[in-house]
Parts: sequence; C-alpha cells; structure tokens
Amino acid sequence: MTTTTRPPGTTTLAVGIVALEFAAAVTTFVASTLLPVIARDLDARGDLGLLLAGSTLGLFVALPLAGRVVRRLGGRRTLTVGMVGYVGGLAIAATAGHAWVFALGEFVGGAASGLLAVFGFSAAIQHLDEALRMRVVAVASAMWIVPALVGPAATLGLEHLAGWRWTLLAPVPIVLVGRLLMTRAARPDPQEENGDRPLGLLVPLGVAALVVGAWWPLQVVGVVVAVVGVAAILPRGTATLRPGTPAALGALLLFGVGYFGADSLITLMLTDGYRTSLARAAVVLSAAPLAWALTSLAVPRLMRRPDLRHLPPFGLALTALGVGTLAVVLAFSPSFVAALVAWTVGGVGVGLAYPGLYIRATTAGTSGLTATRLATAAITAETFGSLLGRAVGGAISSLDTPRGLIASYLVFAGVLVGAVAGAARSAGDRWPHDRLGQRQHRLLVDRRRRRTDQ
Repeated sequence: MTTTTRPPGTTTLAVGIVALEFAAAVTTFVASTLLPVIARDLDARGDLGLLLAGSTLGLFVALPLAGRVVRRLGGRRTLTVGMVGYVGGLAIAATAGHAWVFALGEFVGGAASGLLAVFGFSAAIQHLDEALRMRVVAVASAMWIVPALVGPAATLGLEHLAGWRWTLLAPVPIVLVGRLLMTRAARPDPQEENGDRPLGLLVPLGVAALVVGAWWPLQVVGVVVAVVGVAAILPRGTATLRPGTPAALGALLLFGVGYFGADSLITLMLTDGYRTSLARAAVVLSAAPLAWALTSLAVPRLMRRPDLRHLPPFGLALTALGVGTLAVVLAFSPSFVAALVAWTVGGVGVGLAYPGLYIRATTAGTSGLTATRLATAAITAETFGSLLGRAVGGAISSLDTPRGLIASYLVFAGVLVGAVAGAARSAGDRWPHDRLGQRQHRLLVDRRRRRTDQ
C-alpha cells in the first residue's frame, strides 16, 4: 500500500477555501434576505437593479486584471489589499444613506472578492492535487446546506435585533478566518504570467448595460459586448468545445446558463405555473440545493473508478431531464409531486456532475494554461453563464404566463444538453483510454512538474 504525502500547508489551504465557501453562502442569503429592507430604508424600490448590480460589476472588473495584480503585489499583499477592499466595501454599503452609495460599496466589495477568488482558486490549482481538490469542491458544495436552511430566518432575527446595517457585516469574521488560513498556506508561483486579459474589461461594460439598462436594444448590445469580453478571458477553443479544458469551461458556462437560469424562475414557475402556495414552492426550492450538496459528497469516491469517468455528462443529462420535465408536466398535467421529483432529480444531477466538471475546467491538461488563467476562466464562465441565464429567462418568461415559463424551461433544458456534450468532450486529453496514452500522459505531467520545480 502506498501513501500520498502532501506538501505542508495544503490542509490549511483546503480548510480556508471551504470556510470561504461557507462565508459566501452566508453572504448570499444575508444579502438576498435584506434586499427588501434595504430598498425600503434607502427609498430605492425603483432602483433594485442598481442595488443588485454593484457587486457583479465589481467582480467582472477584477477578473481580467487579477493576474497582473497578483504578479505586481505578490501573494500576501494581494490578500491584504483584497481584505481591505472587502471590509471597506461592506463598511461603505452598511453606512450608505443613498442607493448610489450602497452600490458603490457593493462594487468595491465585489472587486475585492473577485481578486481574492482568483488568488484563492489559483493557489488551490497550484498546491492541491486533483484528489484533494475534488474533495474540497464536494465539501464546499455541502457548505450551502446550513445557510439555505437557517440563513433567511437567522438574518431576519438579527436584523430585528441590530438593524440591517450591522447584519450586513455578520459574515466578516468567517471571511477573515478563511483569508488568514489562506495567507498562511498559499504561496503564489513567481513564474505565473499572462493571467490578465484587458479586453475582458468589456464584460463589466456589457453587464452594466444588461443589468441596469431599461431599454431592450441597449440590453442586447450589452450582451454582445459582454460576450466579446468573455471570449477574451476564456481560452481558445471554448466556443467550439475543443476536447479537454476548453470543452470543460464551455460546459461550465452552459451549465450556468441552463441551471441557474431555471433556478432563478423556479418560485415563479411553481406559484404562477403550477398554482402552488409559496410555502409549498419553498419546499421544492430547497430540494435541488440540498440534493446537490448531499450528492456531491459521494462524488470524490465515485470518480476514482475509471469506468465512471463519464459521471459529469451523465449528471448534466439528469439535470436537463429534470428541467425539461418541469416544462412538459406543466404543459400537459401540472402536478406538485412531479415538480418536486423533477427539481430534486435536477439537483442530484448537478451534485454528480459539478465536482468532476469543475476539476476538469481548472486542470491545464495539454492546454498549457497557467493557474491564474484557469481560475479566472472558470469563475468567469460560471458567473457570466448564471447572469446570462437569469437575463434570458426573465426576458422569455415575461412574454406570457405560463407559455413563457414553459418556453424558458425548454430553452434551459436545451442549453443543458449542450453542456452534456461539452462535459463528454472535456475528458478528451485528461483520461486517455489506452495504456500507451496513459503512459504518455504521465510522462507529460512529470515533465511539466520538473519544469515547475526548476
């Protein structure tokens, strides 16, 4: 029996990443729960897009520039700047007296979070082997269970006691702990280069037109501009699903469009389409993320078997089936039980697919991409896909109900079928089928490691 010896600090880094994912989950539920209260207090009910867009725009500004910042400042100073920006952005938002000031604080915090996310994920790519990264991704998915169950109620309780401004600062201690762990463990590669893509700054410009713009032609132009920026960040071959890492990134983007687009409309689908109560809709709403989190915990063990290398496309196929079933059942015979089962199956599919797909998207294979470029590309693909899915779903579903909802979910199911194709092609240069290919693959990996050590 052989044992795997990992470099010192890898466990600390893994714990820090999981802690930050838990903090991200808490932050998400705190922000979404407090949104009506903040909008009322700042008299910004007509500016909800402004309140929501700040952090997203900041994130997309940071992504194409993160590589340059890390190279110039180094690891520890990057983490320091990111933490100051994160806490400072929250402080600005928490003390805001106007919607624009709140949006500015969210923008600063979003930019800092984007910078820290790229640094953290690139450090994980550099210092954690695939087996440990697979477990980290699976456990990080499970970190959303507790916030999903108790987050809204706890947030409202704390808001009642201390007000929304102090409640907005609640996740800060968890974030600080996670960042301190990463500071002790992460050692950025001094040879890291070409992680920044200035043309990627078109993404926040396009996203601003898409999210804040009220005129639909401006929104269409915004989508086109943002897509050009995303194409500059993602590696060549992503659009054509070239086998290997590009196909995995393309599948990750399509997954974001299909799944998160459907997720953004699930409450409307159930209340307006299936005519269920909001309480019953909440049961279905929580079914998919719980199924995702619990299923993903079993994936690291399953992915060790070579005959299960097709688990990511199989899982995405289940998700496409669940999303499509919601539309078909609504069209013919709406049933609450059928909706619950379909959405749960979709969550199980994501749990089976996501850990393996994310590992493939953040492993260079034969592409030669640096850790910073991989981290930036993966975050961009999933985040922009999610944003685009929500925008497309909102546009289609607003045309008519329930026909618009049926059309939206059929579109999302079709996009997820595309993600299945990308996930299937993503194994092209990473799991060779014959023994000679496996031997050549090992030689290539060993050669890369020797160059890195030198």
